[in-house]
Amino acid sequence: MEPQSPPQDSGSAPERPRMGPTRPATLLVAGLAAAAVSWLMISRFYGNIPALPWLPTITIAALAFLEGYVAVNTRARIERKPGREPVDPLAVARYVVLAKASSLAGAIFAGTYAGILGWLLIERTRASSNDIPAATAGLVASLALVGAALWLERSCRVPEQPDSEKESDKPDK
Repeated sequence: MEPQSPPQDSGSAPERPRMGPTRPATLLVAGLAAAAVSWLMISRFYGNIPALPWLPTITIAALAFLEGYVAVNTRARIERKPGREPVDPLAVARYVVLAKASSLAGAIFAGTYAGILGWLLIERTRASSNDIPAATAGLVASLALVGAALWLERSCRVPEQPDSEKESDKPDK
C-alpha cells in the first residue's frame, strides 16, 4: 500500500464551523419528541405524581420577558439609536448563545406541556381538571420563551448596509 499524499492546498483557508440561525425544524422535532415522551410518562405515572407546580411556568415566563427586553435593547444599541451606547460585540455573541439555548429549551418545555395538556384534556377526572390551568399556562409561557429567544437571536444580527455605503467602503482601483 502506498501512503496517501496530503490534499493539495487550493489557496483557500479551510472552512471553519460557524453558528447559523436556529432552524424551525429543529425546534419542531424537539417539541414533538418532548410531547411524545411526556404523553407516555404522564399516562403511565399520573396517579403517583403530585399536582403540576406553577413555579416552572413563572420562571419560564420571566425568562421570556427578560429575553424580550434584551432583544429590544440590543436592537436599539446595534442600530445606534440616539441616547443608546454602542453594544459590546462579546455581549452580542453571548446573547446569541443564550437565544439559541433558550429557543431549544422553550421548544422542549412547550412539547412537554403540550403532551401533558393533551393527556389531561382526554383524561377527565377531578385531579386532571385541576392540572389543566397549570399545563396551559406552562405551554403559553414556553411558546413565549421560544418567540422571545428567536426575536433576541434576530435582534443580534448586524443590519445590512445600504448599497451606497457598501460601494464607498471599497478601495479605489
